[in-house]
Amino acid sequence: MRGSAPPSMERADSEYRFRTAPLTFRGYAACERYETMKYATLFNRRKTPQMQAIPGEVQVQNSAGGFVYALDKWARLDRFLILGSESGTYHATPQALTQENAQHVIALTKEDGEAVVRRIVAVSAAGRAPKNDPAIFSLALVASFGDDKARSLALGALPSVCRTGTHLFQFAAAVDGLRGWGRGLRRAVGDWYNAKEPTELEYQLLKYQGRNGWTNRDLLRLAHPKARSSAHDGLFQWATGKSTPLGASRVVASSRMHTGATPAEAARAIREAKLPREAVPTELLNHAEVWEALLESMP
Repeated sequence: MRGSAPPSMERADSEYRFRTAPLTFRGYAACERYETMKYATLFNRRKTPQMQAIPGEVQVQNSAGGFVYALDKWARLDRFLILGSESGTYHATPQALTQENAQHVIALTKEDGEAVVRRIVAVSAAGRAPKNDPAIFSLALVASFGDDKARSLALGALPSVCRTGTHLFQFAAAVDGLRGWGRGLRRAVGDWYNAKEPTELEYQLLKYQGRNGWTNRDLLRLAHPKARSSAHDGLFQWATGKSTPLGASRVVASSRMHTGATPAEAARAIREAKLPREAVPTELLNHAEVWEALLESMP
């Protein structure tokens, strides 16, 4: 038709009129509904991305970058005592996690060191942790950074937490890097040896002769304990390389095996004296009859 606009112009004109036309109630409602749905997806308590804190909640960022609820300070101590920090982590390295937990233990120690010691003893004595290492390390921290009362309580709890020679050597290695060997620490180590009955002490000295760069000889020379009995004195003398106590049947049997005993003689001595594997010379461990004797008393 003459005077009519081309189709492209008609389309453009209709689009212009649609865009500039005032919104009807129906069109406004549709627009409002669209905007509400969009905001709900961006800010929603029920569908919050892991990398964002839940609106209105107090959360902290973890090592993976996500947000989680913060643990109570005492629950965090329990978690370290039970789980430790040496493995089982992906985003946090064992070193960083250990340093973080060590600082937390130190902060709690300055706040209430006595409560920290009680918690350490409770977790360790109940056997709640797969390994005793975190409890030993935490005890060394309290013995190094606590006040006088907390340090005294920590050193007094040494036999309760460090129940074997290996535990004692772990404690010595940990505390040696944190503080000096003062009188209180040396007395606590000496009391650890004196607190055990002669038969138990003899077993500990034979089975756990050295760990973590420390030996019984090192600790006894540092602590220089006054033996509470002649039996203790004889064992201390033997552990420091001076003499063999005649009344200690296990020590005597172990000493005889180191002077050229046959496999049959070694097996007989193991059964009679209930010797642990660590008391047997390495060359004798190549014989089946020696292992048969050892296995009879192994747990």
